Amino acid sequence: MTLLSAPDGLVVPPGSGRTLVTPAQQVTFKVTGEHSRAASSFEVVVPPGFDVGAHLHTRSEELFYVLEGELDVLAFEPRIRTRDSWRAWESASGQRCVRATAGTVILVPPGCPHAFANPTGEPARMFFQAAPPPDHERYFDELFEILNSGPPVDEEAVAELRKRYDIEQLTPLRMAPPGTR
Repeated sequence: MTLLSAPDGLVVPPGSGRTLVTPAQQVTFKVTGEHSRAASSFEVVVPPGFDVGAHLHTRSEELFYVLEGELDVLAFEPRIRTRDSWRAWESASGQRCVRATAGTVILVPPGCPHAFANPTGEPARMFFQAAPPPDHERYFDELFEILNSGPPVDEEAVAELRKRYDIEQLTPLRMAPPGTR
């Protein structure tokens, strides 16, 4: 009798994983499409002043879990989408941007506008999952190439990259320190 063996699991110790670093963000790949058919998982350090901008994905589902620090977040369709900033958006049911602290979970289904920003003077850290893999892995790799290619950041290249990876940008991505926007 032949026994079929199940594949081995994956254990990623603290501090392990491939890390990409730019002045805008630090992303550590924890679980990739090589290991999971369900989702890619990352640990993300969000520096002070970083604002990913409101955006949506038509195919991806995302989950964010705040580990340390504070982030302003939203995950809803606003009554009115303003182009410059998402912070004053309000949903038809009255939802508004919230300050997420350690332990906060944000689930974003496909098609739902969402955003996060670090309005504080300290870095924030979050666990982030994106399904299905490996689109976000490839996106991060290409984004970090663009961001590390120098100042100034090639905004057109970032916009094209975001379109290619199912990211409809609704408000601008910003990397300015707090108070300088």
